[in-house]
Amino acid sequence: MPRNPRKARRLVVDGGTYTRSVRHSHSRPGGGAGDCCESLTVHLAGARGHLRIVFREGTGRLVPTGYPMVSGEVSFTTGESLYLHEPGTVRALMEEARARGWRPDGPSGMEIDGWTLFEGALRRRTAGTVHPPAPQG
Repeated sequence: MPRNPRKARRLVVDGGTYTRSVRHSHSRPGGGAGDCCESLTVHLAGARGHLRIVFREGTGRLVPTGYPMVSGEVSFTTGESLYLHEPGTVRALMEEARARGWRPDGPSGMEIDGWTLFEGALRRRTAGTVHPPAPQG
């Protein structure tokens, strides 16, 4: 039986258990061309805060609107793409967000424009340099 796309998936990073989900939405009721958004939400079990990484469609930036792209795929028109359902991609995006101040155990949620994390996460994925996050002190 296929997995329910609405159910959050688990991801264990450095002993912490996270839930993650990918959603497609529109900024205006009814949606339309140029209105699509793909988002990844990550939440550390037992913490109050969460991370929401948002990829909005725009010039040179593609999010799935139907064939040929699939759910969770975000890309530049130059061809580079990330697949938000892949655990390695999620981890690379989390590391980029931590480098910009996100704390998994923070008291509130944080929303980040995913395109600002894209190139760094892509470098981590292609170079295989996804590293454990630095300890918080």
